[in-house]
Amino acid sequence: MDHPRISENPKVMFGKPVIRGTRIPVEIILRLLGNGHSVEAVIESYPALTRDDVLAAQAFAADFLGSWRTVAAE
Repeated sequence: MDHPRISENPKVMFGKPVIRGTRIPVEIILRLLGNGHSVEAVIESYPALTRDDVLAAQAFAADFLGSWRTVAAE
């Protein structure tokens, strides 16, 4: 799936997925949300972000995990 708000560039944050035009990793956004921060609190901590950026980070992570291949145990 296409994620126009997400960028991966080896010269930016060692190639980790970031919000396009920033150096804010998707991972940081997900960790904050996972620790109970609200979308509004994430945006307050990182004013360069919008609500759509935070939602895009969640969608990117969901698609990444959805494409993960599992191998059945024998």
